[in-house]
Amino acid sequence: MIRLHHVPQARSFRVLWLLEELGETFEIVPHSFFDKSLRSPDYLALSPAGRVPALEVDGQILFESGAILEWLCETRGRLWRAPGDAERVEWLEWLHFAETAGQHLANLTQHHIALREDWMRSPTVMRLEAKRLEKVLQVADRVLARHDWLLPSGFSAADVAMGFSALLGRRFVRFDGMPALASWLERIAERPAFRRAMARDGAAEIYTQDFYEAPDV
Repeated sequence: MIRLHHVPQARSFRVLWLLEELGETFEIVPHSFFDKSLRSPDYLALSPAGRVPALEVDGQILFESGAILEWLCETRGRLWRAPGDAERVEWLEWLHFAETAGQHLANLTQHHIALREDWMRSPTVMRLEAKRLEKVLQVADRVLARHDWLLPSGFSAADVAMGFSALLGRRFVRFDGMPALASWLERIAERPAFRRAMARDGAAEIYTQDFYEAPDV
């Protein structure tokens, strides 16, 4: 039995999407960032930091999304590059490079959305983090100009991890100068598993605008 604790549009979507790609049967336990459910004692027993995802698998609990992606691929034997594979290093690099993008996305989300009063926000941080995120995404764009997926041999969980970062990233960074990245997202959108994941994601409550512009000072 697999149970995924999930907030729509959050990093738990990466796990939701991968579970669909792997063809797993699973239950979604919905949560919200805007109530106190993630701070309840019951949930903190699953995820000590009060974040999503938390994944329950046959009595085992995992709560770090990058580790969950790697563990799922390892235990299911799909969408990874095993030790000894020629693409193993690249696969691990991309899987964890997505966390670099995630840090910039978290800072942008904090300033544009979580900090509700203008006086709390820093336009300088907004512009700086958007530029840093753009540089991260440009790395993927250069690689995707050479082949359809991040690894030459084809689609993997690396595309899930970085793909989620790019999906959120286009709310803060314009993709006009990154055509390979934009085409990659179009290919992702055509994947049946991605479509199923989007259908199960839930109503948007974090990102309600298509684009968040950093204010001019």
